[in-house]
Amino acid sequence: MYPCSSTALQRSLLHEQLEVRYRAMKRKWQLFLPSSVRMHLNGTDAELAAAVGYFEQRQAQVQQQTQHRSEEVRDRLAFLELQAQILFERFTFDCEELSEAIRIIDKDVPRTNRDLSYFQEQGLGNLLVLRDILITYAAFHPEVSYAQGMNDLCSRFLEVLDSEVDTFWSFSCYMEKFSKDFRADGLHRKIELEAALLKELDPQLYTHLATDNMENFTFCHRWLLLGFQREFEHSDALRLFEILSCDHLELISQQVDQARYRERLARRLSTDDRSECELPAINTDFTFELFICAAILLENRESLLRCRDDVQLIQFTSRLQGTLDLNSTLKKAELHFYNYCKRCAWDYGNGHCRAQESKDEDFLYQLRSLFLLR
Repeated sequence: MYPCSSTALQRSLLHEQLEVRYRAMKRKWQLFLPSSVRMHLNGTDAELAAAVGYFEQRQAQVQQQTQHRSEEVRDRLAFLELQAQILFERFTFDCEELSEAIRIIDKDVPRTNRDLSYFQEQGLGNLLVLRDILITYAAFHPEVSYAQGMNDLCSRFLEVLDSEVDTFWSFSCYMEKFSKDFRADGLHRKIELEAALLKELDPQLYTHLATDNMENFTFCHRWLLLGFQREFEHSDALRLFEILSCDHLELISQQVDQARYRERLARRLSTDDRSECELPAINTDFTFELFICAAILLENRESLLRCRDDVQLIQFTSRLQGTLDLNSTLKKAELHFYNYCKRCAWDYGNGHCRAQESKDEDFLYQLRSLFLLR
């Protein structure tokens, strides 16, 4: 949520601005749909009723804290609030779409994992904080709105950061990169990439899983959408989520190295050959989460080969929940990642040598023909 080059002072000032903007955004949809400010309870969930009580107590405490600010701080915040009002003044909502998003959010939020200590006892109020964050995001990102599973992703930010404002902006920044995964075409594309990667790493296993009755890798849907949240212990799942959220060990992050490689190769080859220099055929769409998924599949290769239909596949994936070792999986995924890069570089080198040999043979043939003609 902060620019990498920002200083501690800049971040402090920026945080004030982001906090005021979030409050203004939240207030705007609440005024637009006042009936949705409070979560509608069906009366059968006692924990959720308690959550509402804890949430309202916390809101009252926050309100009291704002009254003890100095005059200088209040003046500065008043100016920022005026800026925020002007910024969002022309933003309009689609009542039907936003109401539908809130309806789905109100169904999903209670399903958030309440076994976690963060959402137990007084922490139950955090469920309502999560609800406000998701509604605010859906209201101001209508092109994405809300999709099932976002509550699980957003709850990780809230648990770690323990701040409504920081969670909203961090989640928003995260979704700038990953929101396409929640659209049907984006997820279909990711499953296709997983199938393509497995075809590179293990053609036999790929052929077995790609048959019609195996549902074409859709059993990987939850793994890729939620970042393997249920396949590892919770602390390990959070750690993996952090790894997958950055560009470390992403093929796209090697573009700088590829540019350097191009320069070195260009210096070695003659100027006439520069136009024919090509980078190794590496698919930069193969993100590291796909290698994590492939590592899990390859580790359980024999079990998967014994599966004959999608029902057996679902049973197999269910047995994996909470049983995987993160360190072992990461090591294997990194190994597959580096082996894939090496193989691509090797194939490129061989192809370049064959092209060079072909050119040399063609030159000798032309030279021999010239002497024969003379």
